[in-house]
Amino acid sequence: MPPKTVHVVSHGPTCLDGVTAAVAVARYYGDRAQVEARFASNSEIDAVLQAFRPVGDGEHELWITDISWREPATDAHLSALAAAGVRIYWIDHHRTALERVKAGRVHVPFTGTVLSEDFAASRLTYEYLAERLAGEGHTEPRFAAFAPVVAMADDNDRWLHRVPGSRELAWVVRALGPDAYEDLLALDERVTYTPRMAAARARVGAEIERSFAIANASRVEHFAAGVRVIAAVCDGHPSEIADAWGKETPGAVFALYDATSLALSLRRSPDCEVDLSKLAEALDGGGHAAAAGAELPDLRRILAEIIATRVAEHLP
Repeated sequence: MPPKTVHVVSHGPTCLDGVTAAVAVARYYGDRAQVEARFASNSEIDAVLQAFRPVGDGEHELWITDISWREPATDAHLSALAAAGVRIYWIDHHRTALERVKAGRVHVPFTGTVLSEDFAASRLTYEYLAERLAGEGHTEPRFAAFAPVVAMADDNDRWLHRVPGSRELAWVVRALGPDAYEDLLALDERVTYTPRMAAARARVGAEIERSFAIANASRVEHFAAGVRVIAAVCDGHPSEIADAWGKETPGAVFALYDATSLALSLRRSPDCEVDLSKLAEALDGGGHAAAAGAELPDLRRILAEIIATRVAEHLP
């Protein structure tokens, strides 16, 4: 009998939550299936899902974790896959996704879903699979050993920061990019960093210091609707900058354009009640009430136009 193939499409590859969710699926199946993971940003997900075609005989599953899509064409393609026998699971915790479901704008015959804001997608995925394992009467030691990483991912993604090392692990995953998935697959229950992860951690400190310098130099403040809006450009690590600024700036929304990811990160100070998920949705992005983001592809062209104009003005 041909082996089962499990396809995972998750948010990433620089998102600790999305990568952890994908690794949880891989560790759950262990040697019982061939697992193929791929990652996408919010602006890429529709194209990635619409291009997905299972290849080969045998049973196929598709797990979509920590991310959602927007286009009706994606719903139609997923429905066609389900009709062809692909078992499709969707696990997400973003408010924008949950509101789309509540409004009846998602039409896919899923085999299983977990949609909740209670925890990050990594924890929702892990607990769903742990319950399945218990029901099957099966054990997967490598899956059980992954619980500490899941706790760190959930802690960091929900901005709790109560689990030691969670923020650092998020830094490392961002620094590793596409390599993070393979390294998290190899982690033990003590979360012992691989050599590649240790090297990434060593260079992250200098990167954060540089990004803070860029953000401080470009910081601009405006007031709108009774809220202080603080915008800046940074070179990676927007969450760390927003966290530090939020401790000293009450009632603020932070809009940080990251030159590394070419995306806008939205954060807020602890006392601010602006729903950033709705703000991000208006900018064709998504996220949570306290942390969200958007791609803003038109901004890249605006920056290029400004550069071209300035250079043209100073041609000899």
